[in-house]
Amino acid sequence: MFVGSYFSILLILRFCFFLFTFLFFLFFFRSSPTEMKLYILEECIVILVHSKLKWCAKGPARPRFAHELRCAMAPVREILVMVSLLKASLAVFSAAADKLELGYYSETCPNLEEILATSAKLKLAEAPTTPAAVVRLLFHDCFIEGCDASIMITSTPDNLAERDAEVNRDLAGDGFDAVVRAKAAVEAECPGVVSCADILVIIARNFIELTGGPSYPVLKGRKDGFISEAARVQDNLPGSTLNLHQLLRNFKSKGLDMEDLVVLSGAHTFGFAHCKQFHKRLYNFSRDRAMDPRLPPVFASSLKAACPERGDDPGLVLPFDPSTPFAFDNSYYKTLVAGNALLISDETLLAKRKTREMIREFARDEQKFYQEFGAAMQRLSSVGVKVGSDGDVRRDCTAFNR
Repeated sequence: MFVGSYFSILLILRFCFFLFTFLFFLFFFRSSPTEMKLYILEECIVILVHSKLKWCAKGPARPRFAHELRCAMAPVREILVMVSLLKASLAVFSAAADKLELGYYSETCPNLEEILATSAKLKLAEAPTTPAAVVRLLFHDCFIEGCDASIMITSTPDNLAERDAEVNRDLAGDGFDAVVRAKAAVEAECPGVVSCADILVIIARNFIELTGGPSYPVLKGRKDGFISEAARVQDNLPGSTLNLHQLLRNFKSKGLDMEDLVVLSGAHTFGFAHCKQFHKRLYNFSRDRAMDPRLPPVFASSLKAACPERGDDPGLVLPFDPSTPFAFDNSYYKTLVAGNALLISDETLLAKRKTREMIREFARDEQKFYQEFGAAMQRLSSVGVKVGSDGDVRRDCTAFNR
């Protein structure tokens, strides 16, 4: 009877241990990068396997009471070790993002914000498609090697860089040009100080604000990365034909969640998509259906008229948001509510009740969308940042320092 009660205690404590671990992991590491989650899970397994279960195994004779008590207390010791491990892991993996700060250049380049604001205004006056191009450039940068301006690197005979990956060849030249011009303006006043990674994040915010969107604080201190390889692109970028499950898996691998997916998709409120990005919806949707049945007939007809099945013009584009293609507003969500989503990856956001509710809320409340978008952009621009010796400050954004 006495022995059985202690085995019952043992089972209860072990159940509590697993429950504690699951809840701790779920709530405290919800937005952590995949690498961090895998590391923690690996260490959890190691602790479970190598914990002092010898007290529960058959071995040298020892008093029954002491044996069962030590066995029952083993999970408590494991929990204490787990807490220490998780705290240490969190400190290590959040160190890079924690080193970013608002006033990072306050002494070394005090006029940085003004320089970049002026540069953005000049570029916008010249090319109104630039804002969407720069924001898309930032997305494509952060989702590969982290926000380290690796997307800016030009290919060489020895290295096919990210920007020349198949999926990146449609990135508008105005986006790259905006960063290069901004870097030149900064270098004229603060040579060798400000990274291309920080410049890209800051001017993306500036262009959003200039087109009517929200302004939000940008933490600084990123360094430029040392790697830019086209081979790393395809499996990291969320494609235009992915379903909701696939998109969520991709975002979670970057430490982002469902809310970030819906909010950041709002960047499609300005800019254009190439016909090839939605061609499948019109002419080759599935084995049984040539066209996506979710497309309203009138909307589908207009898309087919603009993008014929045998069209061979790679420059053909259509706006994500036909009503205000050059303005940052909440019209994208109104378009989704109306059933006129352009891409499969836009349409699929309506597949889940929670995401539908968010879309409807943002369609009703533009300020709510702005608030959430600013916060989501801050999270995005903290993905995989390089600090210290993990990166450097490029003299030329398009080439690694020699």
